[in-house]
Amino acid sequence: MESYRVLRRSRDDRWVAGVCGGLGKFFGIAPGWFRLGFFIMLLPGGIPGLLVYLICYLIIPSEQ
Repeated sequence: MESYRVLRRSRDDRWVAGVCGGLGKFFGIAPGWFRLGFFIMLLPGGIPGLLVYLICYLIIPSEQ
């Protein structure tokens, strides 16, 4: 039986909505890197980082 990864928002490793924690689990890297990336995208005016984060929040389902 094959093992596969499913992208879900984390319930355990969350600061706001669990998007970065879920991305970290899915890609196998520390969620802090995703948090840093979203923070850097927030710096030029906020809209790019916030928009991407909100889209991820809406698209990625939560863990049960």
